[in-house]
Amino acid sequence: MESKSAKLALKLRKTDDFIVAPGVYDMISAKMADSIGFDALYMTGSGTVASHLGVPDAGIATYTDMVSRAGRVASGTNTPLIADADTGYGGLVNVRETVRGYEMAGVAAIQIEDQDFPKKCGHLSGHKLISAEEMVTKIKVALDSRLFDETLIIARTDARKAIGRDEAMRRSEMYVEAGADILFYEAPSDIHEMREIGSMFGRDIPLLSNMVNGGVTPVMKPKELANLGYRIAIFPSAGFLATCNALNAVYRALKQKGDAEDGGVDLFSFGEFNDLMGFNDIVKFEEQYN
Repeated sequence: MESKSAKLALKLRKTDDFIVAPGVYDMISAKMADSIGFDALYMTGSGTVASHLGVPDAGIATYTDMVSRAGRVASGTNTPLIADADTGYGGLVNVRETVRGYEMAGVAAIQIEDQDFPKKCGHLSGHKLISAEEMVTKIKVALDSRLFDETLIIARTDARKAIGRDEAMRRSEMYVEAGADILFYEAPSDIHEMREIGSMFGRDIPLLSNMVNGGVTPVMKPKELANLGYRIAIFPSAGFLATCNALNAVYRALKQKGDAEDGGVDLFSFGEFNDLMGFNDIVKFEEQYN
């Protein structure tokens, strides 16, 4: 049986298909996205940290926090998982262990960025970067540390917000030359810059676009991104922003009117939720042994 990692790698290497990966941050969001039939899921660092710890994406979560959640998502879904691994959680030995740990957890594509510790959300400000040369070494370590050839290494540069466009372009070229499987140029400011990125790198490597609702990059449709030279779009924030809005409406209605359904949000039925969580499998299991 073809592995999830091999399935994603084959789609990128052997086809021109565009991949849309919704952001997932807990098992409810993961199972919901998994049931819809995407080609990949994206375990968002900011959403996972917020859901798990209730804190901002500012380098507070540890490798142990994140790899354990990646393992739960990967084992509980059938869709290939792209996962945020921040900076690799330290130096070169940490990068090696992060790659292998994420692989063993079932992750198909591992994202590593060139921020210094502690990192910050890519669409905010105040980033500090490691040198481009150090990041090149991290990429090479990540590639050499893989347990499986089909595992994809995503090299992300945050130089655009931290230093500027020219440095982000320079680093992107270095990361492509280092052998990264996918290039993630974070936070381009407009469509003209995105077109330039596609023109510069799109023929050499699959490009990933980060579609953050409310972020600095214009949110575009997959067809538009494909026309600019991109192959993958992650939508990390759409799920948790929608959830926050729905919970705010439902909880306020419950507090003010005593009726959650007065919040203007259609509630998932109790039966649908049990189906999503696989309760029928529990029933069948119990019937088998009773």
